[in-house]
Amino acid sequence: MLSLFQKHTLNNLPFLQGKKLLIATSGGIDSVVLTHLLHKLQFSISLAHCNFRLRGKDSNLDEVFVQKEAIHIDASFFVKHFETELYANKKDMSIQMAARELRYQWFNELMQKNNFDYLITAHHADDNLETFLINFIRGTGLDGLTGIPVINDKIIRPLLPFTRKEIESYANKNNLVWREDKSNAETKYLRNKLRHDIIPILKELNPNFMTSFANTIENLQGSQQIINDKIDTICQEIIEQKENIKKFNINKINKLSNPKPYLFELLKEYGFTQWNDIKDLLNAQSGKQVFSKTHRLLKDRTFLLLSEITLNFETKKISIDENTNKFSNDDFQLNFKTIQSNSLENTLNNITCVDKDLLNFPLVVRKWEKGDYFYPIGMQGKKKLSKFFKDEKYSLLEKEKTWLLCTVQNEIIWIIEKRLDNRFKITDKTTQIFKIEIKNINK
Repeated sequence: MLSLFQKHTLNNLPFLQGKKLLIATSGGIDSVVLTHLLHKLQFSISLAHCNFRLRGKDSNLDEVFVQKEAIHIDASFFVKHFETELYANKKDMSIQMAARELRYQWFNELMQKNNFDYLITAHHADDNLETFLINFIRGTGLDGLTGIPVINDKIIRPLLPFTRKEIESYANKNNLVWREDKSNAETKYLRNKLRHDIIPILKELNPNFMTSFANTIENLQGSQQIINDKIDTICQEIIEQKENIKKFNINKINKLSNPKPYLFELLKEYGFTQWNDIKDLLNAQSGKQVFSKTHRLLKDRTFLLLSEITLNFETKKISIDENTNKFSNDDFQLNFKTIQSNSLENTLNNITCVDKDLLNFPLVVRKWEKGDYFYPIGMQGKKKLSKFFKDEKYSLLEKEKTWLLCTVQNEIIWIIEKRLDNRFKITDKTTQIFKIEIKNINK
């Protein structure tokens, strides 16, 4: 007769059949039960164990235990040793966060290298409750109160509906042996303090607390789905995508009943935390900005502009000598070629040609600077780039991302992708043509 665990896995996760699964196992009771369950159901499994070197001899004994378990069920075994404390100090993070970051980095490497379909973890209902309480204590949005998902892309958690008590009952009924992590009994960590001091009181106050909690999570997840559906509609109304920049229409945001929570939902995935500052951007002067570790939000007239922070050549001037045939950065690639004037054919939109006889090498590729001017092709006289940007209605981000091809004397040959300088155009007297082909990387 199939156990409740087995029925749940087969009925709710049928797509795991025939897939290549990697089980993250510590040797503790939950991961031993998970391994036993999936092995008994004849899934294709391999075991992965992290030795964080935090508990001396016990860490090594855990590793030996899991290796023997893999041998017993004839499963492939992967192990990785980490210098967790060194990594935590270097990254200035807690041991728990360092261990989490290290293990998931390694799991991702294993998944890609060995073509595993899914990573299987042993999280259960009590883990879900602990995570909920940690987020609640530290402060969070609705996302932090909706619990750990059973399925999150390539990560599957078959035991999530079951409590620690149910897992222990299954383990004892099937005579399973597991390793106890003595550090789990310590209360110096918040999760353990909740587990040993707070949650027992909640269960005492309500004997059906875990059932009530599961119902609450389900209700919150339903509310989150309603919000997500609403946000999807809002996104279509107020967001414009221009290359790799998202433009949020400020006038439309201000018409929402309460802009701040909408901004949170729209921007939460980009790592921002200064929500009051972000709300203040709506009425700030152009040029004001807020940063996360990965993104920047910039006020520009009637839009908030969201862009990724990338490392590029913003402050550098790159020299292009006469023999250079290629230049590339995060935004584009330029290919250079010299041809004879009688070889010129109809040029494509991504190809620009100038009179090579008028060029003094080396050339320079750089960002625009205040005071730059050029002689626009097809016009009389010179024009400041600041005026050109204004006429073309450039946003602040578009200005920052503008690159120039110049002579060493700082004469602008080409506003890359936009406009040639009249001084270097091809004429009837041109004998050699400098052909420039551009390939956009981020389009």
